[in-house]
Amino acid sequence: MNNLIRLTGSQGEIVNDDPWQLVREAGDLPAGPCIVPKATWLSSQSEAVLSGASASEHGMLLQPDDEPEDIADWLAVLPIIAVDFPSFRDGRGYSQAYLLRTRLGWTGELRAVGDVLRDQLALMRQCGFDTFAIREDKSVHDAIKGLAGMSVLYGRSAVEPRPLFRRRE
Repeated sequence: MNNLIRLTGSQGEIVNDDPWQLVREAGDLPAGPCIVPKATWLSSQSEAVLSGASASEHGMLLQPDDEPEDIADWLAVLPIIAVDFPSFRDGRGYSQAYLLRTRLGWTGELRAVGDVLRDQLALMRQCGFDTFAIREDKSVHDAIKGLAGMSVLYGRSAVEPRPLFRRRE
């Protein structure tokens, strides 16, 4: 993927050698590791993967209408989960990421894909995303500045579950 940013600690770094290919349409999968929609992932997995006995070669793309709870049985075998933002105005991906991190305990790579813009990155990080595929017509160097975001968050987040009043000494 082009224009990919990965969080390392609290800093963002540009990733030049990402092995993952995003495949949005059903059909033949290319060679190598792919991120595919949930229905494609389910139909392409062996019984060993679906039963949790073996890790999957492919990651899963959650669409806005997908429920994170529906994939809870396969979290242990998934190498990566990507959450699709078809429009920057569609905020369902924030809730999906937060639920994956807090309620379901997902600790693997959580990637924001689609219409991902600089202004969204700080909030996406607070919801639990750790990689961001910036829209290809935007500058990844400019977008990385968006991770600075707000210096203090008052509420809780996937990154800091304690609200500000609980963090005070």
